[in-house]
Amino acid sequence: MSAQFPTLASDTEELSPWWIRSILIVMVFGLAILIAITSDGYTKAPPIPGKVVDAQGTTLFTGQDIRDGQGVFLKYGLMDNGSIWGHGAYLGPDYSAAALHRMGEDTASAIAQRRFGQPLDALDAAQKAAVHAEVAVQLKQNRYDAAADTLTLTPEEVLAWQQQQPYWTHYFQHPEENGGLKAGLISDATELRQFSAFVSWAAWASVANRPGYDYSYTNNFPYDPAVGNTPIPGALFWSAMSLLVLLAGMAAVLLVSGKFDYLGWVSRGHRPHPNIVPGQSSPAERALVKFFVIVALLFLFQTLVGGATAHYRADPGSFYGFALEDWFPSNLMRTWHLQSAIFWIATAYVAAALFLGRSLRKEDPPGLLAWTNILFAAFVAVVVLSMLGEWLGMSNLMGDWWFWLGNQGWEYLEIGRFWQILLIVGLSVWFILLFWLCRPARIPNKDVRPIARMFLWAASAIPVFYLPALFYGAHTNYTVVETWRFWIIHLWVEGFFEFFATTVVALMLYQLGLASRNVALRVIYLDAILYFLGGLIGTGHHWYFVGHVQLNMSLSALFSVLEVVPLTLLTLDAWDFVHTTKGQVMIDGQPQRVQHKWTFYYLMAVGFWNFVGAGMFGFLLNLPIVSYYEVGTQLTPNHGHASLMGVFGMLALALMTFVLRQTVDEKHWPGVEKYIKIGFWGTNIGLIMMVVMSLFPSGVLQIWDVVEHSYWHARSLDYIGTPRQHLIEWLRLPGDLVFIIFGSIPMVIAAGKGWLSVRAQRA
Repeated sequence: MSAQFPTLASDTEELSPWWIRSILIVMVFGLAILIAITSDGYTKAPPIPGKVVDAQGTTLFTGQDIRDGQGVFLKYGLMDNGSIWGHGAYLGPDYSAAALHRMGEDTASAIAQRRFGQPLDALDAAQKAAVHAEVAVQLKQNRYDAAADTLTLTPEEVLAWQQQQPYWTHYFQHPEENGGLKAGLISDATELRQFSAFVSWAAWASVANRPGYDYSYTNNFPYDPAVGNTPIPGALFWSAMSLLVLLAGMAAVLLVSGKFDYLGWVSRGHRPHPNIVPGQSSPAERALVKFFVIVALLFLFQTLVGGATAHYRADPGSFYGFALEDWFPSNLMRTWHLQSAIFWIATAYVAAALFLGRSLRKEDPPGLLAWTNILFAAFVAVVVLSMLGEWLGMSNLMGDWWFWLGNQGWEYLEIGRFWQILLIVGLSVWFILLFWLCRPARIPNKDVRPIARMFLWAASAIPVFYLPALFYGAHTNYTVVETWRFWIIHLWVEGFFEFFATTVVALMLYQLGLASRNVALRVIYLDAILYFLGGLIGTGHHWYFVGHVQLNMSLSALFSVLEVVPLTLLTLDAWDFVHTTKGQVMIDGQPQRVQHKWTFYYLMAVGFWNFVGAGMFGFLLNLPIVSYYEVGTQLTPNHGHASLMGVFGMLALALMTFVLRQTVDEKHWPGVEKYIKIGFWGTNIGLIMMVVMSLFPSGVLQIWDVVEHSYWHARSLDYIGTPRQHLIEWLRLPGDLVFIIFGSIPMVIAAGKGWLSVRAQRA
């Protein structure tokens, strides 16, 4: 261990090679386990039977119906209305849980008539208990014959299947009952039958015991005691074991940080010697400001459609008297809300990385300005055309092209496959530009070359680890898709993108003279080790209940809790950032002006929300026993808003503020700065209000309802439509208004004024 963390070295001394070796060891180990779990997902996924038959062998529906029904689910954007196995949106039900509960109720009614000759409600308590016990035994029995590739249903289950299509036909007709979908969204009888087959299969996989085990393919998710679904012992056991790992990890890291107190962002006793000067920029650097105009506009757009999406929970049948769902239904608004967030945050990182890469050179390389403009046009085209395609695809106006040019339908990865490929091409071009700018051999300042090398390695992972988004199609087994989907959502975003963000901040602080070379490198190395130690294998905490075996639950639970460990270190640097924003006292006793004050404020906000949103709220959801009751409740968007906006969004705004300050001259900066100041307080206060007044209390009350009444009930209109829940949803409105009016709008004005300022400088 001592070899990995040597005593403090000067900036002219090379750090121990054990830093890099440790990163490689952790990455190889983590990726090897993750690939093994992913491979296991292919072989252990719930089977899709070739045909589903009744006791007489009559075919009810086929495996192709199930796959086509999954396509219907995706084409109409229903993963941005409800969810399957807890993953998706929260406006509608969990389709698998709703189908399973109805299957249980209809089976119980049929058994009651067969055994007692009376409706279920007419039975006494003992008779009802006997009926429900038989329901659990019947539904838990797995009648899938792998050799014949056939699933046989009992007579009672056949009757339950026959009720599915009428139920879902009614569901899609009434926006006030389905969370704001377009009236009659699915009206074709064939599509309704296929959709019913898909959700019935998902319900069957949720309850039928996995061969050789006494629990289902989804580890008995969702919670519904009426059909025999209760937590498996492993959910409690591995939760307890993970707490021990968490305490051990925190103790080890705090011990190391206490012994080696130089493991922090800001160099103590180091007088700033900036390598870049605010207000002085090259043509290529000024050309990057227009990226942030798009960033700010997308940010505003995201907040507006987010507010509309939230309104659908408070009042799904009316948007202040207008039938908004006829043109902008809730599933489309939520899709745009997610996609615009990804686009504006990623665009900010891409543009800031190019800006920092250019800052390492003495002058603009020939052709950089032209390539910057080409990349800008490409990004704008992908953003606008992909979001237009999502609208047309969900409106069923693209025919068979919906998957390629419309919306794929997978939450967070809704954009059509063609636009996805163009995005990968654009990110690859971006990395080539970055490599052209930052390859160490061409950087005049040899001191910064090791940081640039890590910066490039981290950047290369952005296009490479987005490739799993191409590894599945509309008809791929749902378990397999969910596995690859979280390679993107978790591994790409929370792993490699977060590591890249660390290198961006390290390079920025070095260029500002606030972190010496070795301080910046140590932070990059330590964060990489800690992030990848928990984050790689920890990806599997999203797979607890999507068809993976308990091996994934055990490994993911033990490692995912370690994701919290590096976040505890943020508190150790908090005072250093506060001190930095105050500046140093000059010889005449006057305080030195801090040129990047608001950049540091945003970075402090990143630290705060990282600890609260990703740390506290994220840790709460990682425990298997908590996740079993929680996944898909309002505690999920509570964590999502506090971490995606609070961490990645605030960092994007920090980078935007940094670039604006570097490019806007002293004359125009005060006019820009006042809007950034308003935007900083507006975004943070608004986000706090959303979390405290609505998202967190709503999530806590909903998870209580899961425990009390079962999962399907907490996700149904029976619960979401209660006056108390509507009140909590309306309490989201003040936070939304503060966030929009005092957060996103001022940042649009700041970006616009900054862009006009640099255009004036160029003129």
